[in-house]
Amino acid sequence: MKRLAAALALPLVFGLLSGCSGDDGGDDGSGSGRLTVLAAASLTDVYEEMATGFEKATGAEVTFSFGSSTDLAQQVADGAPGDVLATADQTSMQVAEDAGVTGDVETFATNVLTIVTPPDNPAGIRSLDDLEGATWVRCSDEAPCGRVALAVLEANGVTAEPASLEDDVRATLDKVTSGEADAGLVYASDAVAAGDSVATVEIPGAEHQLTSYLTTTLEQGKDADLAQEWVDYVLSDKGQAALADAGFSAP
Repeated sequence: MKRLAAALALPLVFGLLSGCSGDDGGDDGSGSGRLTVLAAASLTDVYEEMATGFEKATGAEVTFSFGSSTDLAQQVADGAPGDVLATADQTSMQVAEDAGVTGDVETFATNVLTIVTPPDNPAGIRSLDDLEGATWVRCSDEAPCGRVALAVLEANGVTAEPASLEDDVRATLDKVTSGEADAGLVYASDAVAAGDSVATVEIPGAEHQLTSYLTTTLEQGKDADLAQEWVDYVLSDKGQAALADAGFSAP
């Protein structure tokens, strides 16, 4: 139902924009009609929802590459193709900015860390302290979710070592939903996306270790107008509402 709601709502936002990119794919070379968005793994579900209505409104085709923000930013800095970049922290976006491949950078959401466990919580995880002796996982130190996890653990005096370090937050979540881990540290939005597949344990004070999401168009993009339309939607009231429904917080 959420995907359907997004599909119905987005055309209202983009009705006036659809003429900018056109349905013909820009045969004269002024626009490709195709949009490639490189985005943090934690944006997977909400961005795919947004794309449904965006494609109907603009006649464009949206392709995503989801992964670690750090890896994606380095890829675009090295010249990898793409029209839009969205990262889960400033540190990653700075890599792309320093390379001179970004347009205006906008902050569009924030997120907090939470603990997820299998639905029956077999290890009895009730707080960060319970991670000691449990099989738990988090993101690698290089990924934004890993940097936030390190800050939260340090702030709470937790020294328990994870069973593994994952490439991104979705890989961390998968370890829990597959039953390979007793717990994982993921973003609140990932817990929402997982639904009944996980139980959630909030971390008191986690809001003091917010991570900010930033987005920008890319110099190597093939359709600057279409890329800006996507960024504008993410920043619009409708886009912000979709993000809130997905468990993200306001910028």
